Amino acid sequence: MSIDGRQFRNALGHFATGVCVVTAATDGGPVGLTINSFASVSLDPPLVLWSLDRASDRAEAFHIVDRFAINVLPEELRELSVQLAKKGAHAVPDDALEPEEHGIPVLSGALARFVCTVEARYDGGDHVIMVGRVDSFTHVHEGRPLLYYRGAYRTLADQTEG
Repeated sequence: MSIDGRQFRNALGHFATGVCVVTAATDGGPVGLTINSFASVSLDPPLVLWSLDRASDRAEAFHIVDRFAINVLPEELRELSVQLAKKGAHAVPDDALEPEEHGIPVLSGALARFVCTVEARYDGGDHVIMVGRVDSFTHVHEGRPLLYYRGAYRTLADQTEG
């Protein structure tokens, strides 16, 4: 049986996800990448994962770093997510960042942040599965998450089938 890639992607789009930006420090400065493939793996030890497209123009940067941060986005950071989802849009604007004790760039205004050390990288077909050991995390109690569903950004207030 052959699977139609476009139809497979459409079916996967029926699973609503949160939107995150993964950030890392590189020799060229802070780099960011919009993802919706974030998941928890383990509580003990604290592990999380995300998937990196091998064809991404940021793949090399994330292959060489040993630390990264996953920033869970609120609705208000939609435009930053759109920007960092585009090819060639590597740099995270300075005004979107705040200091972090380990020197990893983190986004100001994120609902939650997980600063990680790379635990493992696994082959995942056209993606690399990045597993991070959580070194520190923060979260806020207010705010509404930015969501992605059926190929579009959504909010908790959306009531349409789209």
